[in-house]
Amino acid sequence: MKTIKQIRPLGFQWQTQDPFLFCVHHEDQFPKGNANLGPDASLSGRNIGQDFTAKDGWRMYHGEKIPGFPGHPHRGFETITVVRNGMVDHADSAGGKGRYGNGDVQWMTAGKGLLHSEMFPLLNQEAENPLELFQIWLNLPRKSKLVQPEYKMFWSEEIPTFSPNAGVSIEVLAGTLLNHHAPTAPQNSWAANPDNHVGVYNIQIEANTQFAFPATAAGINRTFYFYKGSNLKLNNQIIPNYHAVDVDPTAEFLIESQQEPIKILVLQGRPIQEPVFQHGPFVMNTREDIIEVFNEYQKTQFGGWPFDRYDKVHDRNLGRFARYTDGTEEVK
Repeated sequence: MKTIKQIRPLGFQWQTQDPFLFCVHHEDQFPKGNANLGPDASLSGRNIGQDFTAKDGWRMYHGEKIPGFPGHPHRGFETITVVRNGMVDHADSAGGKGRYGNGDVQWMTAGKGLLHSEMFPLLNQEAENPLELFQIWLNLPRKSKLVQPEYKMFWSEEIPTFSPNAGVSIEVLAGTLLNHHAPTAPQNSWAANPDNHVGVYNIQIEANTQFAFPATAAGINRTFYFYKGSNLKLNNQIIPNYHAVDVDPTAEFLIESQQEPIKILVLQGRPIQEPVFQHGPFVMNTREDIIEVFNEYQKTQFGGWPFDRYDKVHDRNLGRFARYTDGTEEVK
């Protein structure tokens, strides 16, 4: 049996398999921050509002003064935001808000519709503000596309990190691996059912090290995203840097690094196997569904925006926190 199904290069947006919609890896070397949490640097020469060119090693994205993604709508899927380094300020149309980063994960179920912002406050005025994060879009089945929006925080202190052998470190960001369990996914998520085997794992392997990655159930889509390093071998096959590898889920894989450390993100899950009709931030099943979403959004703005600005950031002196739509709050 062929254990490697496909190898493909990665672009800015990573192609994914059902039940995932796509994944983006953001990595920016932001400069020192100014008094307003934006970059203490000139913004000239940038396409402000649509700055996706890594000029000087960083981007403003859709931000005009502060980098990030000001208020924008979603419906019909979930976002899983994994912040490896730096901070993200969250705000949403249901009144939720928070600040998270440095290993935290936010899991947001957009469901029937939500506006949210994801801004990258440059808190440090004395040194650079590096940011690295993954944002993963996980689809919702038709029965769950119109559920009530919500979000959960998986704080870094709650995320299992383990070493199956010397030189290997694995974070279980979603699902279960080798009896290590991530925090429970939101109740309406495709990942909430363990039979769907949804998993998100971040693997770091030191140079000249190997690790046997275990098999999972038949019928699961599994992809290895080789995003850092060189000279990776999967079952003795050389994989080029910054490539994705779709694999047979029932096969064990010997992962080997050689001259330098490597990093791999693994996405896996049982496919939903429903039609996907996507238009920008809306993911439904049919064209008629999308038309209905646009009509509703134009009328209701999914409840409107309760904050004073769409590029909402929080006070510089606040640490990591989450205020949920039911009014409860967590402070880390």
